[in-house]
Amino acid sequence: MNKRFLAAGASVAAAAMVLTACTPPGGGDDNDASKDTNLNIGWNESFRSMNTLTANGNATSNAILTYLMNDNFGYYNDDLEVTDGNLGKVERVSEDPLKVKYSFNDDAKWSDGTPVDAADLALTWAGMSSNFNTVESNSDDEGNVKKNDEDTVYFDSSTIGASLIKDFPEISDDGKELTFEYTKPYSDWADEFGIGADGVGVPAHIVAKKALGIDDAEKGKQAILDAIKDKDTKKLSKISNVWNTGFDFTSMPEDEDLLVHSGPYKMTKFEEGQYVTLELDDNYSGPTKPKINTITVRYNGDPMAMVQAVENGEVDLTQPQATSDVLSAAEDLDGVKVDTGDDATYEHVDFTFDNKGPFDPAANGGDEDKARKVRQAFLKTVPRQDIVDKIIKPLNPDAKTRDSFNQVPGSPMYDAIVKGNGMEELKEVDVDGAKKLLKEAGVDSPTVRVMYDNTNSRRQQEFQLIKESAEKAGFEIKDVGDVNWGTRLGDGTYDVALFGWQSEGTGITESDANYRTGAQNNYGGYSSKKTDKILDKILVAPEEDQEKLSTQLEKQLTDDAFGAPLFQFPSLLIYNEKLKNASTITVSPTLMWNYWEWEVN
Repeated sequence: MNKRFLAAGASVAAAAMVLTACTPPGGGDDNDASKDTNLNIGWNESFRSMNTLTANGNATSNAILTYLMNDNFGYYNDDLEVTDGNLGKVERVSEDPLKVKYSFNDDAKWSDGTPVDAADLALTWAGMSSNFNTVESNSDDEGNVKKNDEDTVYFDSSTIGASLIKDFPEISDDGKELTFEYTKPYSDWADEFGIGADGVGVPAHIVAKKALGIDDAEKGKQAILDAIKDKDTKKLSKISNVWNTGFDFTSMPEDEDLLVHSGPYKMTKFEEGQYVTLELDDNYSGPTKPKINTITVRYNGDPMAMVQAVENGEVDLTQPQATSDVLSAAEDLDGVKVDTGDDATYEHVDFTFDNKGPFDPAANGGDEDKARKVRQAFLKTVPRQDIVDKIIKPLNPDAKTRDSFNQVPGSPMYDAIVKGNGMEELKEVDVDGAKKLLKEAGVDSPTVRVMYDNTNSRRQQEFQLIKESAEKAGFEIKDVGDVNWGTRLGDGTYDVALFGWQSEGTGITESDANYRTGAQNNYGGYSSKKTDKILDKILVAPEEDQEKLSTQLEKQLTDDAFGAPLFQFPSLLIYNEKLKNASTITVSPTLMWNYWEWEVN
């Protein structure tokens, strides 16, 4: 798993809110929640796991809630910069070798009173590193993780940074400090653990109780640490089973241990497929003081239904999928504000390199240069600006093409990367240039199969614009759209894919799994020794070299005609003017990022 959400595009979040009361003017502390202030938030997909670090749990529908229920070491602010969180401090204590120390605050506690400490973070490292796995995968035919037998250890997660930590960490006697040593420098060390909705993962003492039958919290945490340190296969097998699926549920669990959390909100109700209710936890000892007492997340995949609820006075905040109908309906409502902007998901064009199709050297006599020219020719026909003008600008007048493969517009390095990555050459359609490249390659009327979600009207429009433009240059475009496009990624039955990614952050190693040879998210089979070498350098880059190397990576992708970014999804934040401080950011958890600042009057 890398720190990125695959976005279906058609299933973009909807949000809703009901304000039933507010703090009387001049009455009470501004930091105290009014006991009768309720907030309803609608979403398109139901919550299913407290562990956002697993393949199944790594979904926005989970993250928007765990972000409220768990504290962290840091979170992204509206400038897309990491801001210090409530759990404690992260610091680099040595550069050679790289050592990173996590210091937990004294008031960092789980909701049952157990301290949040080194055992929790050590378990998260074990789960994310793949260093303890005895098999490369353990999934059934449908891709679901299976239960490990007593001789098998498989944690259903993997990140590059965690895998670079091979040795058991140094832990203080009181468990309040933990120091990881990396086997080599790592660029994103500050963001590897404890950021945003992930927190420090699930509570180690609860895992010990479920996996090892140890009720005493301190003894349980020590047992977890011992099992990791000793690489005890039989115990780690049980621990990984609980870590993988033990915190998954789709309705209110009878076992309250599964609801143990470290943040200001607790889950109090969960009706399957309908709603989840969170309430402020009186036992919370951290510094965050939200002003809303009760938050209910309601599930409905129909964005127009949410706008209808706004009109009926039942809903006061929504961030539905942006369509012209939704925008028009929302703008007609009195006393309602509509903020347009960028969503956290971006659309892109990906090629397939290994299916003996038109972009594969194998179909071009093994000539990589010839295949590259065919890819470059196709990219010259992709009407990136036209797509933005006709499909996105009606929803976001300020919309522009996204010109970076890896950085969100507005992030600290975006402008510099775009200046040097070569995307300027794809700013305008060049049909004559495409024809020239095809002639140089000696390829006549290549057939290109385009795969996309053919039930999504936006993608249908994209496809038609691309088809019309590409055919002018001599390409024959075949529509292989499929509502089940996600299950077909990487199966070789298409030559071009249109889909979206949603980033969790701005770290420069986040995209490694998209471009490295044989990596998890490299669905097109792209393989470049030059790119792999740049990625190797990025992993260990000091801060002063990160912008330069990120630009080199993107220039290499452009030179290789890997594909192209298209646009940031448009966002519509629709809310009652009584709501203050509602906003969204272009990384997860989007509109939830500043929940403690929400106010109503």
